[in-house]
Amino acid sequence: MSSLHARLVAGASLALLSALPACAQDLGGSLAPEYVIVNGVREADPANPDTADTTVTATKAQEQVNTVNTEDMLKYAPSLVVRKRHYGDNQDPIATRTSGVGASARNLIFVDGILVSSPIGNNNTSASPHFGVAAPQDVSRIDVLYGPFAARYAGNSIGVTLNIVTRMPDHFELYADATGAVESFSQYASNMTVGTYQLAAGIGDRYGNFSWRLSANHLDAQAQPLGFATLTRPSSTSSSGTVLYGAFDDLNRTGAAIAVVGATSIEHQVQDTDTLKLQYDFGGATLSYTASVFRQQNNAGVQSYLHDISGNTAYTGNSNINGYNYNIAASTFDTGVYNWQQTQLAQGIKLASDPAGDFAWEAIVTRYDYLTDKQRTPTAALPGAFGSGAGTVNRLNGTGWMTFDADAVWRGWEGHEISFGAHRDAETYNQVKNNLTDWIAGGLGGVTGSASGRTATDAVWVQDLWTITPDFKAALGGRFEDWRAYAGTNYSASPALNVSQPRISTAAFSPKATLSWQVSDPWRLTLSYGQAYRMPTVTELYQSITTGATLSVPNPNLRPEHSKDYELAAEYRTGDGLVRLSLFQENIANALVSQSAPLVAGSSTLFSYVQNVDQVRVQGIELVADQYDVIIPGLELSGSLTYSDGRTTRDTAFAAAVGKFIPQLPKLRANAVATYRPNDDWSFTLGARYSDRSFGTIDNSDPVSHTYQGFDGYFVVDTRAQYRLNRNWTISAGVDNINNNNYFLFHPFPQRTFLMEIHYAQ
Repeated sequence: MSSLHARLVAGASLALLSALPACAQDLGGSLAPEYVIVNGVREADPANPDTADTTVTATKAQEQVNTVNTEDMLKYAPSLVVRKRHYGDNQDPIATRTSGVGASARNLIFVDGILVSSPIGNNNTSASPHFGVAAPQDVSRIDVLYGPFAARYAGNSIGVTLNIVTRMPDHFELYADATGAVESFSQYASNMTVGTYQLAAGIGDRYGNFSWRLSANHLDAQAQPLGFATLTRPSSTSSSGTVLYGAFDDLNRTGAAIAVVGATSIEHQVQDTDTLKLQYDFGGATLSYTASVFRQQNNAGVQSYLHDISGNTAYTGNSNINGYNYNIAASTFDTGVYNWQQTQLAQGIKLASDPAGDFAWEAIVTRYDYLTDKQRTPTAALPGAFGSGAGTVNRLNGTGWMTFDADAVWRGWEGHEISFGAHRDAETYNQVKNNLTDWIAGGLGGVTGSASGRTATDAVWVQDLWTITPDFKAALGGRFEDWRAYAGTNYSASPALNVSQPRISTAAFSPKATLSWQVSDPWRLTLSYGQAYRMPTVTELYQSITTGATLSVPNPNLRPEHSKDYELAAEYRTGDGLVRLSLFQENIANALVSQSAPLVAGSSTLFSYVQNVDQVRVQGIELVADQYDVIIPGLELSGSLTYSDGRTTRDTAFAAAVGKFIPQLPKLRANAVATYRPNDDWSFTLGARYSDRSFGTIDNSDPVSHTYQGFDGYFVVDTRAQYRLNRNWTISAGVDNINNNNYFLFHPFPQRTFLMEIHYAQ
């Protein structure tokens, strides 16, 4: 733990202990937000496409969700799934009602205006969002906007836009939070109990017009295996090789017979996040600055199930398993062993006028930097490589992005609210891979490969919210974007490649329109249409593919995705509940998807890499409901049901995909939550999440879902109870996956997990 963490956590702990004798006293306000939540609430004008479709305000997430990380607060948000493999997982992209977890670039995620959805890629690994910039204790609410209907947001809003809003203190505040979780996991021969603990502390105050907040978060997480080592079974039996025992016969997702020989990527993550926010109110304007530093040490190990007749553990070699001969390569286990060190810095500075009045404006500049990002992996065979040996290191140092936005709204024309703005973003990608003589502590050897490049977008937008009559409103807008990619290079030592990629550019205009009709006091109809252009990311453009001796030069001429989205929503709202039914359709031309196709023209051999797919389409229905005081006072029921039929409708490069389901997008997804509050001190929550199976391949050639790399259906039940001792102390306990559902979403997901949290706020 860093010295800053030590001082903050220790100071908060002392304050917590000193407050024990005063537990019964009223010590004033709480730094923990007044968590309230309301699914589906539009707090501003419902006709304005900038207004949230769903708002997760922080006491409800605290009441209903076993929250360790900020993204946990979205667990029951309609139509959303955060692919979170364990507490502390920082490869946690969001799946929406029209896209799976492999389409991270179709989402925009902000923390107080800082872009934390990684714009450098479109995947569920290196391009995953950076939620840790906002500690859950500092969050006020999360606003969720579905679809690209607001001119304010770039084409990456095709799926969803999340605005995570934190709060500032108006008096002296202090909090300390301790959370612990224990998971029991059993799969094949991996039977283990893993634990996570988190210590968080925060302090803040306000002096006249100046306010500040400093928070620190330390997380130590041990996880279940994220992968399994498998061998494809030969077509015929053999007596060759050293006889080994302990493997499990199974099928891979395509239905081929495999031997499961071990567990891989068993991670132990230690993360520290420090966030400082300063704010000054000038009277007519507010200036704020945010800086957040994230540091991680991630050590991953493996577990081999194999052993010889003497009981010695085996990892590699010419082997005979259950009567079949396998030559187990070092890479079978090596890829699941690594040390990953990361230090990242997020910054944002914002100047905004008073939002009231006929004219209001704001300007914000943000920057996200990968100060250090290096992952060391062995190439020498285990078990010797546990101590030393050759390896490689993959570095992303110097990667990052910046954004600039200047926006304004003018209300001086009766019946109109005209908003407009200018935007710029710029991304830099820098990847270098070196050999290591000692993968644990050795210095850099020769460069084996590298990739770099830049992208940038300039945009202007305008939108008019027109009140035609008190009950009928229209929002008309558009966004013009000028995008370019440049400075792209690729190098590979073997196979040989050294190329500078050409500069490319695209200009596009995206119209938007929304009509809203207040049919009666409780009833509202809304019709929305929006186009969006999702530009290729720097890694999609400059990722080289190496398969044996074959290397493909990346395609620097990928075209942007062009989306046309429609939504018709009917909402019935009363003082204690709502029901909303939405019909939606999304058509994407030139969808950027990793799919199988020949690397060499005329070849019958297929490889998987990013290409433009001619046309994909998603049609669906979403039902959201939330009702307070159901049957008995204090009982709240809420939930959502989403049906999505997503298909590839045209694909000239891979005809087998036409008519098949879009990867990682289930047809049916649902959640339901029941919360009972017998009084102001107690709350009890029972929640359930459901999804049917999906496919991992674009041609749906993976019929087996319950296996490593398959995409299972699942039904998971969670519980949580919370007790407020007084205004300062809160104790919570819960169980995630209480029914112990064993399922895969490519990776094996957590099984039954117990959690307890103690929170103090002054």
